[in-house]
Amino acid sequence: MNQLDQQVAHRLTRFYLLALTVIAVLSISGLLFIRNTLNNHYDDSRIVNVAGRQRMLSQRLTKLSLLRVTGLSAADTISFDSLQRTWAQTHSQLRNGMLRMETVYTVRKSAALDSMFTRIEPYFQSLNQRFDQIKSPAVSPTDKQAALQIILRDELPFVQQMNDIVFQFDTESFERVKTLERIEWLLAAATLLTLLIEGFFVFRPVVNHTKQVIRRLDQSEKALQVANSSLEVVNQHLETTNQDLATSNQQLVATQAELVQATEEKYRLQLSEATVRSAALLEGQEEERRRFARELHDGIGQMLTGLKLHAEKLKSMAIHDEKQKMRFAELCDLIYDTIQTTRQIAYNLMPSTLSDFGLGATLQLLADQTARSSGIDVIFVGEREGERLSPAMEIGLYRIAQEALHNAVKYAGAQLIRVVLVQTSRKLILSVEDDGKGFSIKALPKQENASVIVNGLQNMKTRAHLFNGDLTITSKPKKGTSVKVSVNLLTH
Repeated sequence: MNQLDQQVAHRLTRFYLLALTVIAVLSISGLLFIRNTLNNHYDDSRIVNVAGRQRMLSQRLTKLSLLRVTGLSAADTISFDSLQRTWAQTHSQLRNGMLRMETVYTVRKSAALDSMFTRIEPYFQSLNQRFDQIKSPAVSPTDKQAALQIILRDELPFVQQMNDIVFQFDTESFERVKTLERIEWLLAAATLLTLLIEGFFVFRPVVNHTKQVIRRLDQSEKALQVANSSLEVVNQHLETTNQDLATSNQQLVATQAELVQATEEKYRLQLSEATVRSAALLEGQEEERRRFARELHDGIGQMLTGLKLHAEKLKSMAIHDEKQKMRFAELCDLIYDTIQTTRQIAYNLMPSTLSDFGLGATLQLLADQTARSSGIDVIFVGEREGERLSPAMEIGLYRIAQEALHNAVKYAGAQLIRVVLVQTSRKLILSVEDDGKGFSIKALPKQENASVIVNGLQNMKTRAHLFNGDLTITSKPKKGTSVKVSVNLLTH
């Protein structure tokens, strides 16, 4: 009997240790690979930002050169030498593949990027030499004027090719992220395959073996009961055997309890892994939005601002043709509208008021902007200067409100939308309510645009789950929709 117990215990232990070890190795390998790839992606984001800054620096140097040659004063007090040195050093470091900033970044370049840096090098050398002539007191005004003309000629090709380099950096970084996604899918498939193999080659053999053991025990007990009715001595032996059987049953129960505990631990590990993966993906999305917002503001925004300055300067010149004058005024207005649109897009990607003034003020601004753009009455109720929350919670609540407002404006056909924020020392409640046509949650998969709406609702639930919040969606046809998030602040 002891040999049978040891056989069952050893078999259970061996199979489950093997299965759990394989799952643990796959999970830990996936987490380490994702973490390493995310770190490299952060480096790529920094390199893209620095490369984008090169366009702005070349424009500032061109502006300062123009001001120096013409003798005009400027509000830009930065040193021309310092600005040129930073621009030249950064270009050389990007070209050579080693960027030294607050730390050392390895610039991962492809053959396409090497070719782009080779094509842009003549323009860089030409601009750098002419900047040296502009700042040199030994160069005559006539030579400086000639150098300025070369700068104005070569600055636009340099900016255009640098813009291509920035987008090539961004494209290659995005391809690396797609590679990460494919590897992640492979790891998930390997984990599922391991679970399937475990079901066929671990669960089923163990269950069959346990059934055989129980059947043998049952047969032994019946045989002992028959023998007990005929012999007293055998009866005593049967009592001893029954005690052994009871001990074996207790051991089997304990083994089953360990099996249940191991299964629960495995399930909790999978849930934790899914939560970590969701948090990492959302964090990556928010980081991408911050990067794109900075790129729009610091890159295209600066280029448009420079274009606006040139246009305003040309506007001050006398134009005798009224039609050309009118067209030029329309061009200035178009440039201004483009700048405003770029700023609005950058703000929608990552609102700066969220980090500066908090959730209440940002929701008030979101309500005002939605009302202006949609023509719907959007009312914000709550304190605009409440107690600050963690950055992750503030951005999560803001994205939920943004998604709820988007759905209400696009699908609900509402006339009035209320955004309510109630915050105490213990609890926070955020709700978005509309008086629109509503919908049936059970019939949602049959409606038009159902996949878009379901994905939006799932994103809101995922964000609420990441900071331990409860998301409740209430809606009925023709009775509006209410999206409510409740967060217990005492647990944070």
